[in-house]
Amino acid sequence: MTKLPGLTAPPDTFSAYTDADVGSPPSLVPEYRSTTLRSPLQAPLRIPQTLTEVTGPAGCWERLMGHAVADMTRQHAGTPLGQRIIVQGHVLDEDRRPVPRTVIEIWQANAAGRYIHSRDNWDAPLDPNFTGAGRVVTDDEGRYRYVTVRPGAYPWGNHRNAWRPAHIHLSLLGPAFATRLVTQMYFPDDPLIEIDPIANAVPMPYRQRMVGRFDMAVCEPNWALGYTFDIVLKGARATPFKDH
Repeated sequence: MTKLPGLTAPPDTFSAYTDADVGSPPSLVPEYRSTTLRSPLQAPLRIPQTLTEVTGPAGCWERLMGHAVADMTRQHAGTPLGQRIIVQGHVLDEDRRPVPRTVIEIWQANAAGRYIHSRDNWDAPLDPNFTGAGRVVTDDEGRYRYVTVRPGAYPWGNHRNAWRPAHIHLSLLGPAFATRLVTQMYFPDDPLIEIDPIANAVPMPYRQRMVGRFDMAVCEPNWALGYTFDIVLKGARATPFKDH
């Protein structure tokens, strides 16, 4: 295939996550009520990809998106409330080889469990020193690292007394526009995971691949707790990704 200047075709290591993957959540989960409205009623149609879908920016993410936002606790004049944490890990392919130059977009609720969003109006405070959005790019070894605060749980109206466990949203962008993958990172000590319809849409043991590992080696004394969360794009050890 002819490549246009400044564009690159994606490697097989960033193939789209498909329903054939045993750890992939199904599009219909009756306990997750909104899936009954948006789950397809007909078999999917395969649309051939064109040059637009299989190519994208090469080595110019900062020009397009601005500099990385790796410390979400230093975006404002003051320090946000909540437990400061460090999250780090690798983006890997199915053979556990690093996938460099992968953009990871990050968004989350604040420590009280509230997003800065016009439709999020439950009785929890906003934090003027926390936006809840960041972005990092993996290095040549596929490594990433960011600093944030641990998000709080929040009610979400799926059923009576429904609460989402603490989680961080992650969106990965590969070298082509059609390679966006979305997942969530949960925390290992959260009892809400076991009763959350979204988390439980992913069967065990694959669900555990969305749980970050508390890591003393990542913690910084007198400053922040640390978690390791490796993201595997495909294969037998793939991280579950959201169907979108």
